[in-house]
Amino acid sequence: MAAPLAVNSAASLWGPYKDIWQTVVNAIWKRQPEAIHLLDQILKKHKPDFISLFRNPPKNAQQHEKIQKASTEGVAIQGQQGTRLLPEQLIREAFILSDLFDIGELAAVELLLAGEHQQPHFPGLTRGLVAVLLYWDGKRCIANSLRALVQSRRGKTWTLELSPELVSMTTRFTDELMEQGLTQKILTLVSHIDLNNEFEKLQRERGLGSEKHRKEVSDLIKECRLSLAESLFVWTCQSPLSKDDTLILISYLEKVTVEADGSLDSVNLSLLMALLYCFDVSFLEQGTEDQEDLMHQLPLLTERQYIATIHTRLQESQPWKLPGLQATVRLAWALALRGISQLSDVTALAEFTEADEAMAELAIADNVFLFLTESVVGSENFYQEEFYIRKIHNLVTDFLALMPMKVKQLRNRADEDARMIHMSVQMGNEPPISLRRDLEHLMLLIAELYRKDPFNLELALEYWCPSEPLQSSTIMGSYLGVAHQRPPQRQVVLSKFVRQMGDLLPPTIYIPYLKMLWGLASGPQCAHYCFSLLKVNGSSHAENIQGAGGSPVSWEHFFHSLMLYHEHLRKDLPSADSVQYRHLPLRGITQKEQDGLIAFLQLTTTIVKWSENARLALCEHPQWTPVVVILGLLQCSIPPILKAELLETLTAFGKSPEIAASLWQSLEYTQILQTVRTPGQRQAIGIEVELNEIESRCEEYPLTRAFCRLISTLVESSFPSNLGAGLRPPGFDPYLQFLRDSVFLRFRTRAYRRAAEKWEVAEVVLEVFYKLLRDYEPQLDDFVDQYVELQGEEIIAYKPPGFNLMYHLLNESPMLELSLSLLEEGVKQLNTYAPFPGKKHLEKAVQYCLALLNLTLQKETLFMDLLRESHLSLIVTPLEQLLQGINPRTKKADHVVNIARYLYHGNSNPELAFESAKILCCISCNSNIQIKLVGDFTHDQSINQKLMAGFVECLDNEDAEEIISPEEELELEKKQARIHHETRIHILNLLITSLECSPPNLALYLLGYELKKPVSTTNLQDPVLQLVSEMIQICNLSSSLFEGGNGEMKSEKGVLGCPRTCLHAILNILEKGTETRNGPVAVQESPHLAELCYQLIYQLCACSDTSGPTMRYLRTSQDFLFTQLQHLPFSIKEHEISTLNQMSWLMKTAAIELRVTSLNRQRSHTQRLLHLLLDDMPVKSYLADGEGGMEDESRSVSGFLHFDTACKVRRKILSILDSIDFSQEIPEPLQLDFFDRAQIEQVIANCEHKNARGQVICNVKYLHRVLVAEVNALQGMAAIGQRPLLMEEINTILQYVVERNKLLQCLHAKRHALESWRQLVEIILTACPQDLIQTEDRQLIIRDLLQDVHDKILDDDAAQELMPVVAGAVFTLTAHLSQSVRTEQKQPLAVPLPGHSQYVLMLDGSFSASPGSEGLSLGFASIGDSSLHIILKKLLDFILKTGGGFQRVRTHLYGSLLYYLQIAQRPDEPDTLEAAKTTMWERLTAPEDAFSKLQRENVAIIESYGAALMEVVCRDACDGHEIGRMLALALLDRIVSVDKQQQWLLYLSNSGYLKVLVDSLADDDLTLQSLLTPQPPLLKALYTYESKMAFLTRVAKSQQGALELLRSGVIVRLAQCQVYDMRPEIDHQGMFGMRDPPVFIPAPVERYRQILLPALQLCQVILTSSMAQHLQAAGQVLQFLISHSDTIQAILRCQNVSAGSLQELALLTGIISKAALPGVLGELDIDTSEGTQMELQGHIGRFQRQCLGLLSRFGGSDRLRQFKLQDDNAEGDRVSKKDEIELAMQQICANVMEYCQSLMLHCAPTFQHTICLFTPSLSESTNRDGPRQDTQTPVVPYWRLPGLGIIVFLLKQSANDFFSYYDSHRQSVNKLQNVEQLPPDEIKELCQSVMPAGVDKISTAQKYVLARRRLVKLINNRAKLLSLCSYIIETCLFILWRHLEYYLLHCTPADSQDSLLSSRSSFKSRRLQDSFSSEPNLDFRSGLNRVSQHDIDQLQLEATNSFGESLQKKLLDIEGLYSKVRSRYTFIQALVRRIRGLLRISRT
Repeated sequence: MAAPLAVNSAASLWGPYKDIWQTVVNAIWKRQPEAIHLLDQILKKHKPDFISLFRNPPKNAQQHEKIQKASTEGVAIQGQQGTRLLPEQLIREAFILSDLFDIGELAAVELLLAGEHQQPHFPGLTRGLVAVLLYWDGKRCIANSLRALVQSRRGKTWTLELSPELVSMTTRFTDELMEQGLTQKILTLVSHIDLNNEFEKLQRERGLGSEKHRKEVSDLIKECRLSLAESLFVWTCQSPLSKDDTLILISYLEKVTVEADGSLDSVNLSLLMALLYCFDVSFLEQGTEDQEDLMHQLPLLTERQYIATIHTRLQESQPWKLPGLQATVRLAWALALRGISQLSDVTALAEFTEADEAMAELAIADNVFLFLTESVVGSENFYQEEFYIRKIHNLVTDFLALMPMKVKQLRNRADEDARMIHMSVQMGNEPPISLRRDLEHLMLLIAELYRKDPFNLELALEYWCPSEPLQSSTIMGSYLGVAHQRPPQRQVVLSKFVRQMGDLLPPTIYIPYLKMLWGLASGPQCAHYCFSLLKVNGSSHAENIQGAGGSPVSWEHFFHSLMLYHEHLRKDLPSADSVQYRHLPLRGITQKEQDGLIAFLQLTTTIVKWSENARLALCEHPQWTPVVVILGLLQCSIPPILKAELLETLTAFGKSPEIAASLWQSLEYTQILQTVRTPGQRQAIGIEVELNEIESRCEEYPLTRAFCRLISTLVESSFPSNLGAGLRPPGFDPYLQFLRDSVFLRFRTRAYRRAAEKWEVAEVVLEVFYKLLRDYEPQLDDFVDQYVELQGEEIIAYKPPGFNLMYHLLNESPMLELSLSLLEEGVKQLNTYAPFPGKKHLEKAVQYCLALLNLTLQKETLFMDLLRESHLSLIVTPLEQLLQGINPRTKKADHVVNIARYLYHGNSNPELAFESAKILCCISCNSNIQIKLVGDFTHDQSINQKLMAGFVECLDNEDAEEIISPEEELELEKKQARIHHETRIHILNLLITSLECSPPNLALYLLGYELKKPVSTTNLQDPVLQLVSEMIQICNLSSSLFEGGNGEMKSEKGVLGCPRTCLHAILNILEKGTETRNGPVAVQESPHLAELCYQLIYQLCACSDTSGPTMRYLRTSQDFLFTQLQHLPFSIKEHEISTLNQMSWLMKTAAIELRVTSLNRQRSHTQRLLHLLLDDMPVKSYLADGEGGMEDESRSVSGFLHFDTACKVRRKILSILDSIDFSQEIPEPLQLDFFDRAQIEQVIANCEHKNARGQVICNVKYLHRVLVAEVNALQGMAAIGQRPLLMEEINTILQYVVERNKLLQCLHAKRHALESWRQLVEIILTACPQDLIQTEDRQLIIRDLLQDVHDKILDDDAAQELMPVVAGAVFTLTAHLSQSVRTEQKQPLAVPLPGHSQYVLMLDGSFSASPGSEGLSLGFASIGDSSLHIILKKLLDFILKTGGGFQRVRTHLYGSLLYYLQIAQRPDEPDTLEAAKTTMWERLTAPEDAFSKLQRENVAIIESYGAALMEVVCRDACDGHEIGRMLALALLDRIVSVDKQQQWLLYLSNSGYLKVLVDSLADDDLTLQSLLTPQPPLLKALYTYESKMAFLTRVAKSQQGALELLRSGVIVRLAQCQVYDMRPEIDHQGMFGMRDPPVFIPAPVERYRQILLPALQLCQVILTSSMAQHLQAAGQVLQFLISHSDTIQAILRCQNVSAGSLQELALLTGIISKAALPGVLGELDIDTSEGTQMELQGHIGRFQRQCLGLLSRFGGSDRLRQFKLQDDNAEGDRVSKKDEIELAMQQICANVMEYCQSLMLHCAPTFQHTICLFTPSLSESTNRDGPRQDTQTPVVPYWRLPGLGIIVFLLKQSANDFFSYYDSHRQSVNKLQNVEQLPPDEIKELCQSVMPAGVDKISTAQKYVLARRRLVKLINNRAKLLSLCSYIIETCLFILWRHLEYYLLHCTPADSQDSLLSSRSSFKSRRLQDSFSSEPNLDFRSGLNRVSQHDIDQLQLEATNSFGESLQKKLLDIEGLYSKVRSRYTFIQALVRRIRGLLRISRT
């Protein structure tokens, strides 16, 4: 060999064979179309393996040498680079293995390596032992594949209905094999492979391990032999063997021997059948269409040579080892010859066909029928193969039909023999020995052959030929069920045989004949024919020779005899006093008669069992009265065996409920079991005595078993509650007591002649217990003692048997103890893996024990609840606690462990594993028990390992199959498959419930998590054992790893990594099939299982403890999510519910994974999953490279967009949505004739309960019970007549409920799937790094999602239940769409700086600017306007679809709509104060920009929906859920703001909604008052109030809206609200100290402000926008102010300064400045009596004075103190607070100045008559009364006016502020333009003001975004301050100028004596009075009268000084800087000029 030897790591003797078998299974048994091609390839590749069947690679010196050196030089391994060193140990083992199986050294190494790899699947075995298993498993796979291939051939006996292509392929392939001598090879292998020899070899080399390993090896070897033999069998079934092959087969059979019990073993049976099928010509009679072809293939017909050779061979006189076998073959040949002779044109073969009689004679001479009975039909495999049964059936029927003369001969011989026997008996001689019994054997063969019918073939029907059409229409013509058709000849002959054999029956064959009938009566139709036969025999020709009784084989004869026996024996019954009666000689019945009776009883039993008609006919027959006679006989003294048969017959009768009810009463009456003791009776009677004295002595218990079976049947058929009433306390108790105490509790201590009988007894008695408990439902009545009257005294009635069983099982009773010990013994016996007598019965008994525990666990809760409520003094303990008890034999608490150990036998005993899993699942709900169980399970290492292996094995089970329709009867294999499946389901449920308990719990143990350390420290691994660790540990291992047993495993487990756990098994289930196109196999084949697996994995990922390790393992070792998600969506219509749930769990898990990988910055993982879900390009399979396509990090989700768009595929996330069908078929409503529909609906509602998944469904079983009870309660004849109809209607109702449940579950599943889909979408959009999806793709994805989800929900059939979820998804998607589009809006700054033309504002996206999207050229967003419009229309359609209900759904939709409308809003722009480059005209004519265009189109779409939409939104705004109202109001707010046509406003006011909203303020008033208590209730009311006010404020912003509001009297409403008067007192310590940290619920003051400020804002907006109605508005606002004047004044006093109080002030001064003006009072419609006038004027005056007083506080030098105070207590949010405070102070000053200006302008139309508001003093201090903060007096006393000094001070102050603000504004603008260049500290500081915590965690790009956001805020704040400063400056100058002008030019000083002047002043005063007639606000005269000349001079002097050059220059600079752009240009200039002029004039 030139090429270096390479080791195949999958072992060439195992891996490839496993693959062949898998492919064969897929192609032939699973019928997967895609497997056919694969099969073709594999067969071509492995043809040599099939030709050289089972041949091993030979040993080879070169290999030997190579392997010898492998420990130093290493060996190459296929598919891996480099070489690998092998440990010495492994090399030693390889040589042992090579010698053992005589295989090449390399193959041995491969097997060992594969063994090592597979070791996790075989816990407890060393790799050597696993290698032995793999070696034989490889052989088994080849043999099974061969058999399956041959079975699929085209042929004469069957067809598998496969595709013609496949059949041709396999036929061709197997033909080639046959040409290469397949028969010879198979027969050689079968004779060479010998189990004992193989075991000896293995034993020598210590190649056998534990019992389980031995059993597995022996099973594999047996299966290999059997499969080879069956390959030959299935071949001959389909096509005949050639002459040589037939001879080889005959030679083989010559040497065959039988087993110890006289039967053939399965292999030889199979080969015999093969030969019989070679001789088969019966198929030619069937007349199939391809008959001609088949005839040509048959050598029997075409080759004379063939017949000659075979004939000669079979005629040889040389006896075979088994003469019976030779006889069988000869008989078959004889029949074949006879069959051929009946075909046409076979004259050439006459010489042979003549010899058929002789050949048959030879066969009969060798007792062929006896051999067939004992060795063939008696073989244990015979009934497992349908075609064996058919073959022997054909053999027998052919013999009877084709050789009638032979049959006649047999009969004659039998008659002859009978006569001889009769004569010898007469003469008293011994009968002759040489008598032949062929007919008897033939009859017994027929009896045995048809007695069992596992495939329900009813082949025995051929023996019944209905002479006349039967009365019952169902069983008319038996042949193929065709009525009145002449039956075929064969059937006529056979039925004649049955009838004639019964005529003149000689006594010797009486019993065989009965037995034959017994066999032929098996089956429903056969039983009916047999019944008729026996009926006819006894009647019409009854006068035949047999005497009065008619034929001895008739009912008449039989029952007549029984009666006679009864009469006879009853006379013999001695009196009860005679004690010895049982020992009298039985004169009654001889042994012969007993056998005859037993035979007839068995026949009766069979007929009655199968045919209900026969049952009723016999029972009701007036003469025969079988039940009475049998019960009578049972009281006589006859042998137990006969009694047992009588009881069996009764059991068969008891199957009909009608008979069962009377049978109970008869049983009780005859006291078969003594239930009543008569006082004088000394001796017990009945079955109890038989058991204790007769059966126990004989050590055989047929009677007891028969009695138990009888009770078992009766209990099932009908259950009498008042059994035995009148003679004893009524009830079943005596029977239960006998069964429990005498039979069950003592069964272990009795002696048994047949060991198996012990377990038979246990099985039958436990079956009764099981049925009683199964049908027991705890009722309230059971827990109350019921009294009955008996012979004049009150006694307590017996409880129901179920109650007693529950009571015994819920206590440490002997019964429970025995059951548990039985479980322990069972598991011990099973662990031996050896057959023992009664094994089947032991398994059944154990199954019933487990089932009893199960039922107890299910019913105990209800039982204990009822017991607690009752007054019974019984004590019970929950079973789960009893199971924790100590086992008296082992002294450990190991009951649960024993139960769990049955899982280890899941493959051999699926039922036991199933029950065991169910019990564990029940117990596992309790977390205390969990902790204890984990301790028990892990306590002992070997048991721990076995338990884990058991759980894993059950989950791994290959045979499990989910069967969806349990209605039809399943054959055994399917049943087993289903049980395996259910076991897996229970284990998964166990894991799922356990995971919810606190650790340590069973789930963590079974899934392989840490139990001793914290769970999160677990490191999950693949269970593959590494050689590396072994190299290190090599020294620790024992000398031969080949040694079996568990000894070495302990040292090894630590070395070789982690064992295989349930997690591996579960992942394995889900992984199967993921590499194919069809996706995971489990999803299609076992949907429910897959669903639970996905759920478990989700739970592991979602639970905080297990999440880390699980997700790490799934991500790294398994790549689980990616491979699974690739196959979404799963769409399998028939399992819709499961499929949806599977997808849900998988999507939820994916969402967690995306979130976690995003958080941990594992970008490549996140990106890979995103590509998979979002790409709309055909995704290249990522499976090839582990990480998959990560080289191009930059490639965003559809980076492909620019390629060929024709090949787009649907995005996976969309196709998942497609797979959820929104429509739901609703079951037809019930149409009832008898029941009342409304009541039924009520009953159904009462039967509803929550299932495990939390869905409310109706309990069908419970409903059924209720309805049946209702029907049973009906009395009277009419009810009985209608019962069938009623039951049918009940069925209809149940059918409806099942449909309804399915509907609910389906909706639940759809909701669940949608929820999960939505969760996944939300995670993709919110949690994944934004830069992984480019903005435009992001928008396209969101657009597609939105459109699809809308289309689905807007479909007419869509289920309304899904609306809420869809609305939630729509909300999220719209929010993200809005964010994404707004992120994309790039706005150039007003100052275009080179390289920085892009300014981006985002909500919270990461910053990205993709080139090529500078202009908004392509419409509004990347997805274009039209897409946006479509989305809007769909949103509106959805809103309308919800109709009146579903307000919560609409809430989401309103939110979505708001987000959508936000897209068209302009983002905040930094106010850079640059001059507008365009003129007004240019601005007006400019083309419409994108924002306004979109907005206009949006409005048009909304308008198009007209009043319907308005109605819905307005209604929601006015009432309903709070959040719904808030969002509806917000939406109205948004729409009204953009609705230029004011359609909505008109609708609101015309339809009265606006009025309703306004009026509802009165209701809010009360709730809001309650919110001001220190501990408020919920704040909901506050939020809805704020929304409402915000909306009203929005309405007020338009002139029309303000008008409507005034009309609806909103301000009057506000004036009536009392909540505004409840201003809380401010607590100083709290304010300044801020001791308590702020919590979510704001302090009362804050809450009060939240209530007051909206009202003030509303007033302000109405005042501003109501131009036409200004006076009316001002009047109403004034009323509002006056009605809350206390509050208003308190605010104006402003005793503590805080940001909040300043805001209040700012708003309030704004309102007062517009409302409290002269002329407003005249507008008020109130009676203008003097008093009220005075009062109102007083109020107004006070407001004015207080406002002026504010100036000195906030305008003067005092202001700095306020700032200081503020700085101390604005801790946390200092930056923005400071901004707010500054703004508010400036605002207050501006408002007061505006007020002053308004007053001056309103009141003094001309200069001469200026109203002076300020005294002519410029020094601030003169007007101060030393304002101390602590005095509570107002700062400016009422009678003093402030001096002009304040104004001057304010002017200077504002000018200085202006410059500082201006600089700060400029800096911020610069920073904004160069954000990226700022130092990191500064960026951080900027970010912190937006986001106080967690700045360090965000990315740099996001930091820039936050910094920009902060800068824009700063810029705009400064711009606002600048505009306020500039306004204050202008107003101050104006007021200063007016005052100076007045004082310096027009004012007459008080000290001048000029009378003219005085008269002038008096005149002026009067004028003043007139002009102020309406409001004498300030006592101006008192202020002005005191102005002296000195004051005026002083004023002039000071003014000149204050208003110096520097101030003037500053003012002009300000105008240059600011007013040019913003304000009235040159206004300041003009005023400065005038003031300067005034001062000059006056100086001069």
